[in-house]
Amino acid sequence: MEKDEKLHDLRKKTEALDIQILQLLNERAKLALEEKEKGVKADAGILDLDSPKQILHLFETQAAGPFPKQALLPVYREIVSACQSLKTPATVAYFGPPGTNTHQACNEYFGSSVTAIPQETIQDIFEVVERKRADFGVVPVENSTEGAVNRTLDQLVDTELKICGELSLRISHDLLSESGNPAQVKKIYSHPQALAQCRQWLRKNFPRAELVEVASTARGAQMAAGDPETAAVAGAFASRLYGLRTVESGIEDFAHNYTRFLILGHGFEKPTGKDKTSLLFSIVDSPGSLYEALKPFSEKSINLAKIESRPIKGRPWKYLFFLDLEGHAEDVSIKAAMHELNQKALFMKVLGSYPRSS
Repeated sequence: MEKDEKLHDLRKKTEALDIQILQLLNERAKLALEEKEKGVKADAGILDLDSPKQILHLFETQAAGPFPKQALLPVYREIVSACQSLKTPATVAYFGPPGTNTHQACNEYFGSSVTAIPQETIQDIFEVVERKRADFGVVPVENSTEGAVNRTLDQLVDTELKICGELSLRISHDLLSESGNPAQVKKIYSHPQALAQCRQWLRKNFPRAELVEVASTARGAQMAAGDPETAAVAGAFASRLYGLRTVESGIEDFAHNYTRFLILGHGFEKPTGKDKTSLLFSIVDSPGSLYEALKPFSEKSINLAKIESRPIKGRPWKYLFFLDLEGHAEDVSIKAAMHELNQKALFMKVLGSYPRSS
C-alpha cells in the first residue's frame, strides 16, 4: 500500500511539472509572437542566431543531468523550430523525394516546423534558393566511405549562395518491405551507393534477389511500399514515412558511415567561437605553388580540415581546390592568411563561415 502511495505521489509531481513545462513553452511562444509584432526578424537567408546549439552553449555548464545531455539538442531544436515558425516560417529545399538521408538531415537541422520542399536534383536545390523560392537548401557534400559529392562541389563554384551551416549524419541502412517477411523478397531497390555500402550483407543473405538501382533510397522505399515481393535498402526515417516493416536493421558493411551535409543560404553567419570556413581557389600550375598557397595557414597555426581538388571545366588538367579550415573569416589570423592566399592565387572565393557540426 505504501509503495502505491509513493508511486501516486511521484506521478502527481510529474504531472505538475509537465503542466509547468507546457506553460513555459507557451510563454516562449508568446515572446516569439511579440518579436513578430514588433517587426524583429533575421535577415533572409541567414540562420536565426536563436539556434539550438547556441542556446545549449549558453547553459552548457548547467546541463549536469540527470536528463541525458545528448537529448537536449533534439528537444531544443524542436522548441526553436516551432517558435521560429511563429515569427517567420522558413522553407527549406532538399534532395528528395521525402524520406531521403538529405530529408532526414533537413529535419534534424531545422526541426519539423519548417516547410521542407523536395527537389529532384542537387542543381534544383541551388536554383530554388538562389531565386528565393526557398530560404535555405540542404545538400550532401561528402560521405566517409564514398568520398566527395562532386555534383555539390561543382555547383559551389558558380553560385552566389553561402554555406551557413553543416551537419554530420550517421547513415544506417535497413532492409525494409511491406510485410517484413524475408521469404517473400525477390527484388531489392535502392540508390547505387546504398547497395554498394551493403554489398557483402546482401550477397550473403539474399544471393538470389535482383538488385535494382533507383534515384534514391527513398524512391526505393516508395516502390517497395506497393509490392509485397520487393524490398528496399533505406533508413528508419523512410520506413516511418512509407509504412514499411524492418526485415533486418543495420545491414551496412561498415558501421562508421557518415555523410556531411551543407546548409545553403544568402549571407555570412556571425562568429560563434566554434566555426569553420570553406573557400575555393585556383593557382598557377608550377612546382611548389600549392605549398606556397597553403603556407600562410601553417605559419599562423590554422588547422586545415580538408582539401579537395576538382577539374576546371574546359581546361584539361587544371584544377580548383576546395579548402575547409577551422575558424571564422573574421578572425584576425584567418583574414590575414586568406589575404596572402588571394595574392598568390589566380582566383579565390570564400564559400562561407559557419558553426562547426562537432
